[in-house]
Amino acid sequence: MNKVLLVEDDPNFGAILKDYLELNDYDVVLAKDGLEGMIEYRKRDFDICVLDVMMPRKDGFTLAKEIKSINADQAIIFLTARSLKEDMMQGYKVGADDYLTKPFDSDVLLAKIKAIISRNKRNELPEQEHYALGNFIFDPKMRVLTGYGEVRKLSPKENELLKLLIQFKNDLLPRSTALLKIWKDDNYFTGRSMDVYIAKLRKYVKPDARIEIQNIHSEGFTMMINE
Repeated sequence: MNKVLLVEDDPNFGAILKDYLELNDYDVVLAKDGLEGMIEYRKRDFDICVLDVMMPRKDGFTLAKEIKSINADQAIIFLTARSLKEDMMQGYKVGADDYLTKPFDSDVLLAKIKAIISRNKRNELPEQEHYALGNFIFDPKMRVLTGYGEVRKLSPKENELLKLLIQFKNDLLPRSTALLKIWKDDNYFTGRSMDVYIAKLRKYVKPDARIEIQNIHSEGFTMMINE
């Protein structure tokens, strides 16, 4: 089921919209304001976020900026009672995929959600089944690293971190990119946690002298592979 983060401060409207989307086979998490919305967003991945604009504590535009700083490709639809051109332009400026003015037809929202998720899935690059890393074979789907007579099962975070290092192979993987994508946060404690995982991956590939995972102080990491 596609996952939807719905952030709406009107409890009655939010509950009705949540029920409607769930009846149409969406897995919906409802948050009552922007602060709660960000807490929920950090817990899991969502296919799309549907955000009210005018909310207490944190408005939808601010929440969208924070979401986009974690995942620039996150799909977002804004809901608002305001129809000013300036508001709509601001919504698109912060990265909205679409913008609906209340009151709206729920079927229209559903159609927009389906179209945006379908478009994004078509644009996703298929993940390779296997990656060759020197004398190692990495299977991200099974989370397995094979080489030198050993089959090592990776933890979920080890697996995601190794995929990122491969994506940035022979280039700099910024610390903030890895932290926000995998840990959903960029602070001292998550940074120290990531350093531990990097050390583990470095130990795993150490038997192959052609592979080197380097720390670039305060910047990030590079995985150099001499083919």
